[in-house]
Parts: sequence; structure tokens; C-alpha cells
Amino acid sequence: MSRSLPSPPRAKATSCHSLLQELTDLWEEIGEIEEEKDRMIRQLEEECLNVYWKKVDTARKHKEDLHQALADGKAEISHLMSALGDHESLFQLENKKGTLKEQVAMIKPLLDALRSKREERIKELMALQVQITLLSSEIAGNVHNTRPAQVDERDLSVKKLSELSSQLEELQKEKDIRLRKVNAYVVSIHELANVMLIDISKTLLEIHPCFGDGRMATSRSISNDTLTQLEATISALKQEKNERLQKLQGLGSTLIELWNIMDMPSDERNKFEHITRLISVSPDAVFGQGRLGSAVIDEAQHEVERLNFLKASKMKELVLKKQDELEEIYRGVHMDIESDAERQILIDLIDSGSVDISDLMDGMNGRIAKAREQAISRKDILEKVEKWKFAAEEESWLDEYERDQSPYSAGRGVHKNMKRAEKARILVNKLPALLESLTSKTKAWEKKEMSFMYDKVRLLDTLEEYTRQRKEKDEEKKRSREQKKLQDQFMVEKEAMFGAKPSPLRQFQVKKPLGQSSNVNVVPTGTPSSRRISTSRHGATSSGKGRRELGGKAAVSVMPVNFVSLPKDN
Repeated sequence: MSRSLPSPPRAKATSCHSLLQELTDLWEEIGEIEEEKDRMIRQLEEECLNVYWKKVDTARKHKEDLHQALADGKAEISHLMSALGDHESLFQLENKKGTLKEQVAMIKPLLDALRSKREERIKELMALQVQITLLSSEIAGNVHNTRPAQVDERDLSVKKLSELSSQLEELQKEKDIRLRKVNAYVVSIHELANVMLIDISKTLLEIHPCFGDGRMATSRSISNDTLTQLEATISALKQEKNERLQKLQGLGSTLIELWNIMDMPSDERNKFEHITRLISVSPDAVFGQGRLGSAVIDEAQHEVERLNFLKASKMKELVLKKQDELEEIYRGVHMDIESDAERQILIDLIDSGSVDISDLMDGMNGRIAKAREQAISRKDILEKVEKWKFAAEEESWLDEYERDQSPYSAGRGVHKNMKRAEKARILVNKLPALLESLTSKTKAWEKKEMSFMYDKVRLLDTLEEYTRQRKEKDEEKKRSREQKKLQDQFMVEKEAMFGAKPSPLRQFQVKKPLGQSSNVNVVPTGTPSSRRISTSRHGATSSGKGRRELGGKAAVSVMPVNFVSLPKDN
């Protein structure tokens, strides 16, 4: 079924109609069916609609672009007027009417004018900002690291221009104030340095190079750091001035005191009148070149030292006597004291004159009292140490006695030595308990005090070393007895196999004085009954370092045939 096309515009009606008619005739001649004709007509309608829609979209887009351009222009104008503070232009903008193209054309001159005005205002503000930045950098001390000047384009108003002008004026005033302050500080520094004869040029150069290159006073650094360092320098110089004045005042008072003590003549005193006059003077009243110079202080110090030496020589002897008393107390209880060093310290203190002799004597008396208290607290342990040392000596003697006593000795003193040996055995048997008690008391003492030192060595370390060596010696004696037992057994077996052959010639160990050790023990030949047998005792060992040790060799003791039977502990 055929469909009629919409009527085309009048201007194109003939053309479109003729074309449609021609198309219909062609379809008739071709023999197109109705459905195909309808389909192609619908296709033509859609294509026409698409063309119309494209034109409509283009028109709408153009309208939107004009609206956007108008809005952007108005927004920029509004932004510029806000930044410039121009409210009259805003009134002109609100009165603009007409089509979109007319409105866009009307705002362009206003926009160009505002843009030109903005550029001029930025230049004015930039000129002010550059000067402000430069002055701020001088005040902050960052002249060489100055950041580029920047203008806030959000505020280009006349008010902002006025504010920057006021800020620049304030900074210029601040610079003048700081410059005057810097110059005043420099003058004060030179005055203080002149009084003390101090070369201050290096210090000023360290603060800033401008203080040493001959620059005019108007071009000096005025930064906060420079002012702070100048103030600190003045404060340090004033402090140094006060200290020097106080030192000279003290030296002057000391001179007067020493003069009065030693009744010095007036001509000697007049040489130092320039020092004694400073005793009652305030720091601000001291002027003049070199009044507080190092040379003046050295002069006064040398004189005080000379006078103190004369005085100290009379007091030194009394203090050293106190030191002798203190050292005697320490030596009596085996405490360590650096006597030579302490004596030198006392002599140095007296020679320097930096300490009052009466105070030094009080200190020595206090040390003596404390030393006596320490001696009392160590008394119990020291008594046990003496008992231990005596027992260890007796143990050593007993070892020598049992090793060196000849079996045929019957001379003078043998009975006396036998009695001593019996007492020594009893004492040696008590030695382990004595060691345990001494160790326990020493540990208890160290918990309350410091390490218990005995002749510069920690007592517990000495006891531990002694116990270790005693144990090693017991083990060595045990091995010696076992070796002797094996030797005796070998001799018995040998005699059983070959028979005993007693010899009339016996070699005996050479008798040495009691207390001397022999490195060679001779085992005589003969029957087992004629051999010397070691007298055993439980716990009898020699002392540690400094006493005779076995040296790792089994020393075999021998007993005479006519020996006197002695009691055995085991």
C-alpha cells in the first residue's frame, strides 16, 4: 500500500514532487511491489528526518556555545571586577540586553578594558611587592636566596594597592630602626673590646662579612640573625668584663689580705694600686683602654701566687702530717691509697692558693675519721685473714717438715719440731672451716659496702685462687700416694720372685735445713719394711702463690726405719 510523503517546503515543492513522481514512475516500470515501495518510502522519510535533526543539533550547539561564551565572558568580567574592586562595570554588565550574538558582541569591549586595567594594576602591585620582598629578605637575612615577588591576582583592588604601600613604608621604617640598632651594637662591642684589649674583628666577620669590608654604616646587615648574634656578642663581652672585674676584685682583696698578713711595705703595695682601686667599682664605671686586659690579670695573679707561696710553705708541713696519719691508718688495715698522688694533690692545692688551709685541714680530719670507721668495719675480717695466713704458713711448714725430715734425725730441736707438727696438723684441719667463714663474712661485707680489697687485690679473688690451688695440690698428693703404692707393690713382687738382697750401703736423702725444699726425693733400696712411708693427713695442703708447689711431679716421701709413730687423721 502506497504512503504519501509529507508536503515539502514551498520553495522545494516542485523539485521534491517531481523527483518523487519520477521515482514512482520508475518503480512502476521496474515492477516493484507495494511492500518494497513502502519500505523505500519509509527509508526516505527517515533520511529526511535525520537531516533535519542534524540541523537542529547544530543550531542547538551554536546556541549553547553562545550561551557558554556569554557566561564565560560575564564570569571573567565578574572575576576581574571583583579582583579590581570595580562595581560600576558590574552595573553596566547587568543592563546589556539583546540577542545572544548581540550580547556577546557588547561585553567584548568591557572585557578588553578590564583586562587592560588588570595588567596595569598587576604592574603597580608587582613594583611594590618587589620592594617589600627585598626589604623582608634583608630583615630575614636571606638576600641571596630571595624568592621572586608574587602578586595575588585574586585581589587587585585599590585597597590592596594601599595596603602594600603602607606595608612598604613600615618596612622602610623597620629597616632604619634596625640599622641604627646595628650601628649602636657595633659601637658597644668595640668599647667593650677596648677595655679588655680583645681583638673583636674576627668575631664581627664571623657574624657577617659586611662588618669587615669597609662598607658604609647604611649598607650593613640588619637581619634578625645579625641582631641576635650582635646581642649575644655584647652579652658575652659584658659577662667577660664582669668576670674579669670580679677576678681582679678578688685578686685585689687577696693582695690586701696577704699584705696585711706579711706586713708588706707601702712601696710594694703602690705597684698594684691600679688593681686595688677596682675593688669597689661597678662594671659600668670601668672605662679606659686595657683596664681589664689579660696582662693586668696575669700581673695580679703572679703577685698573689708569689705571696701565697711564702704563706703556703708554712702551712704545708702541718697538712702533710695529717696525710701521714691517714696513710698509717690505711696501711694498718691493708687498704689501698695512692699516697704519692694524694700528697702531690695536697701540695698542688696549697701551692695554688685556691683552697683555704683551714678548710683543707677540716677535710683531712674528716677523711681520718672516715678511715678509722672503715678500719673498725674491716677488723673482724682482717682478724680472720691473719688466722688464715698463719694457718697457711703452718701448712706450708708442715709440708716441708714431712717431706724433708730425715728418718734418722735425732739431733737438737727434733722434739720441738714434732710438737709444732702436731699443732700444725690440728690447725690445718680447721683451715677449710676458716676459709668458709672468711668467704661468707667477706661476701656479706661486700653486699653492704664495695669490694673488699686487701693490699690492692680483691680478697674473694685471693681466697678463690687459694682454694683452687689447694684442691690441685690435694689431687697431686693423691696421685703421688697411688704411684708410691704401685712402686711398693712392684718391689714386693720383685723380691718375691728373686729374693731380698739387703745391702749394707744405703743412700739417704741429704738433710737440708727445715723450711728448704728439695726437688729430688730418693727412694732407697732394700726390703719393704725399710722403706719410708709418707705420713698422711686429711686436708693438709700448702698455700697458693708464693709458696712451694709440687710442680706436677710426684714427690715420694720416705720414712726412717726407726721413725716415731705419729697420729694419723685418716
